[in-house]
Amino acid sequence: MPIARFLLQAAVAGLALAFLVSQLAPGAVAGLRRWTGLPTPAAVADPAMPPPGPASYADAVSRAAPAVVNIYADKIVTERSLRLVPDPLMQRYSTLTLGPPRQRLERSLGSGVLVSGDGYVLTNHHVIAGAGDIRIVLQDGRVTQARVVGSDGDTDLAVLKIEGEHLPALPLDTPGPLRVGDVVLAIGNPFGLGQTVTQGIVSALGRNQLHIATYEDFIQTDAAINRGNSGGALVNARGELVGINTAVFTQRVPDANGIGFAIPVSTARMVLDHIVREGGVVRGWLGAEYFDGSGRVAGSAHGVTISAVHPGSPAELAGLRPGDVLTELDGSAIADPLELRRREADLAPGTRVALAGMRAGIPFRAELTLARRPPPAGA
Repeated sequence: MPIARFLLQAAVAGLALAFLVSQLAPGAVAGLRRWTGLPTPAAVADPAMPPPGPASYADAVSRAAPAVVNIYADKIVTERSLRLVPDPLMQRYSTLTLGPPRQRLERSLGSGVLVSGDGYVLTNHHVIAGAGDIRIVLQDGRVTQARVVGSDGDTDLAVLKIEGEHLPALPLDTPGPLRVGDVVLAIGNPFGLGQTVTQGIVSALGRNQLHIATYEDFIQTDAAINRGNSGGALVNARGELVGINTAVFTQRVPDANGIGFAIPVSTARMVLDHIVREGGVVRGWLGAEYFDGSGRVAGSAHGVTISAVHPGSPAELAGLRPGDVLTELDGSAIADPLELRRREADLAPGTRVALAGMRAGIPFRAELTLARRPPPAGA
């Protein structure tokens, strides 16, 4: 009996000691298990760490890819070729002259995203600009004609419409905040090869001053985007639409690598809503061109300098001149040209606004009524 009591007390003491060691020095327990050859239990996941990513993105592609279409836009281009001057006397002045005008067919390759079951397609403005015939090929092989509902050269977006039944679509719901480092997939039709998926991450957000479009707020990604990908889908690891692929940096820097840009889904949704409802995007317009940094001329760290005033515009009617420095719009400081352009665009045409600024070092104020921003030249 005393022996049994002794063994029971020893077992209880051992268990209590093991519990204390496991709580105060869990690493020692794991080391002891390894030393004795016992299996080590899997480490408990840190709740602060995100769950591991998927080993495959096939489910995301299966969800998104059916809504991504191939676009073939045909344009008739008129050009005049150079030819030799046959008259020897005229060759004293020039040996070349313009030949008669000729027309040729030019085909633009691109991609698009079906964003509604009734056939609305988002793509890039530059893909379909000037096209007379637009054909769309769905992932399931269906080929159909498309008509242009409207286009917005200021954001490089366009809305097409097709007819059909059981059309797959990617909704323009905002999937949640996008973060630098998030995995993204670019789906499109590069070089006319057919639908292709490339993978990368979000490299940066809010990229602007790239001179690709008037209004810029690009997602930068290292997912491969090539000619023909324009207008295609940028989706997250769950297959949700986060952007419309639009450009690569190699258009400006030939040896750039892994730098592509997409228009955020929030901008795409705004443009789609405006075009479907109004036929185009309605933006307020001051009627002036301006450039950055010159607020410092007036002794301030903010502001923009007017470089040109459009004839008959609200700016001209209000007496604004090139060289004027604008520092405030409706009592709020103007940070830079991008911010001013965004603020005036967000206001409806017909809105009365107050401006403050400096002219030749003298403060001035002006009021004007915004007009509707005209489409960009060539749009």
